[in-house]
Amino acid sequence: MTVQNVAVLGATGSIGASALDVISRHPDALRASVLAAGSNVEALLALCGRHRPDHAVIADEAGFAALRDGLHDAGLPTQAHAGADALATLAADAGCDTVVAAIVGAAGLDSTLAAAAAGKRLLLANKESLVLAGELLMAAADANGATIVPIDSEHNAIFQCLPAAHAQTGHLAGTHGRCLPAAREDVRRIVLTASGGPFRGWTRERLTAVTPAQAVAHPKWSMGPKISVDSATLMNKGLEVIEAHHLFGLPGTQIDVLVHPQSLVHSLVEFVDGSTLAQLGLPDMRTALAIGFAWPQRIASGVGGLDLLAHGRLDFEAPDLDAFPCLRLAYAALETGGTAPAILNAANEIAVSAFLQGQIGFLSIPALVEDALTALPSAPADSLNALREADLRARQHATSALPHHAQRV
Repeated sequence: MTVQNVAVLGATGSIGASALDVISRHPDALRASVLAAGSNVEALLALCGRHRPDHAVIADEAGFAALRDGLHDAGLPTQAHAGADALATLAADAGCDTVVAAIVGAAGLDSTLAAAAAGKRLLLANKESLVLAGELLMAAADANGATIVPIDSEHNAIFQCLPAAHAQTGHLAGTHGRCLPAAREDVRRIVLTASGGPFRGWTRERLTAVTPAQAVAHPKWSMGPKISVDSATLMNKGLEVIEAHHLFGLPGTQIDVLVHPQSLVHSLVEFVDGSTLAQLGLPDMRTALAIGFAWPQRIASGVGGLDLLAHGRLDFEAPDLDAFPCLRLAYAALETGGTAPAILNAANEIAVSAFLQGQIGFLSIPALVEDALTALPSAPADSLNALREADLRARQHATSALPHHAQRV
């Protein structure tokens, strides 16, 4: 049996931990050959001791000496690297077959594009890569025979509901390039489900007093602070709408969102004949990662089966766009097109960071994003330079607007 060498980018985060758990369950088929982290050298060294990769990368170049010396002191043969260029180089290196793209935010864009351009199997958990540069990423995957398997539970669910058409179109994951065809005439709509986050049912008035600690306490999923806040504002779902547009070739008018607090139905696909297929499972990212590693086969993920009798009921409701306007803003950015999604994403990253630091209130997050979308005109998203320029302008604009939204104590 050929062992699949895996680069786990974002290894110290929650998705990285889940990926490494699945990998460790299949030592004859999967091996972590590259581990990468942002700035946590100590955690990265601990993972290297456990998984013994060929390469370890710390994105923060200031951590290189500590990583190199720590690997040496532990007697590990793992080579140390640092910086964004090293991440991109190793993501494209012939020594790995599969790349888990789990770096949070725009920082993951270059390595994700490098993996696609190198024709890798790309387990895509970095949604910002599609939000910022979806057209470029999917084009790179098509041109170079890369396989993209989405790892967000919602998009992975849609991916699982559409396999019958892959063989007909020649885009079966793992055999003929990108995971999905560019358009689906047999699909009427797709429905992304959302847990509703920790503030489901709250009014705008009640949301004014939300604290960072409350916002990161997600009721169903274990995620990092930035993604947890995005879930609380419903921006996470808005970014997923934009992702779904690129992955499945559907316009925003055919992508709906339903709040489903149990987080057991991960998404649904409605076909033109009236049939609707849904994927159900416990809320655990290891299921989607196991799909990504093994598709079209299936392997054990460590996740138990779903006991519907024990759960008892499945509820659905419409999202409240008045209390949670970030979802509305994402739909608007998708409709505008061009660099608007990049502006949305960049402004949101600045706003969420400021909220987590206690500088602004919860409702200032969508206010800052809307301000950036209104103030900065969209331009064609036809090159990385154009997207990076839009990203930079949005960050500068949102940063300069922070004092107007300062948290009153």
